[in-house]
Amino acid sequence: MRLAYAQFAALECFVSRNNTKMTLDATDKKLLVLLQTDCKKTTKELSLKLNLSVTAVYERIKKLEREGIIKNYVALVDKSKIEKGFVVFCHLKLIQHTKEFLTKFESEVIRLSEVLECHHVSGDYDYILKVLVKDMEAYREFLVTKLTTLQHIGSTQSTFMISEVKNSTVVF
Repeated sequence: MRLAYAQFAALECFVSRNNTKMTLDATDKKLLVLLQTDCKKTTKELSLKLNLSVTAVYERIKKLEREGIIKNYVALVDKSKIEKGFVVFCHLKLIQHTKEFLTKFESEVIRLSEVLECHHVSGDYDYILKVLVKDMEAYREFLVTKLTTLQHIGSTQSTFMISEVKNSTVVF
């Protein structure tokens, strides 16, 4: 992992939660990579990898949390083991692009549990949704009974995932 850390030698500034600039040094970045890879590591394990004291690691983590750089800690679930292995990327066009239509659509789509991600995009479509369901039948049910009942949708186009080549949550 030493080679991966070499690219983080330069300092970078980020706007923190309270709109002040926070500078991340190479150690902060190494710590973030380690936490994004396995956030259940103890501060002692992290301190050994970073050549810092346990207290120093603890303080750095608290600072990153306080400043909003670390937003949350989550468990990543194997989709196939919970019978939710069918991934669909659904491209949507709205009938109009007024602020009212966009806001209404966004407030409705965030309530759909099958939608993992919703991105407002440029190009031929207005939104791309990442939808997770059990199978094709479940997707059809979702499309017919939930998604297409939302107001202001002009058209949809669905693309089905064949295989997942890369899926990473590590930002640095």
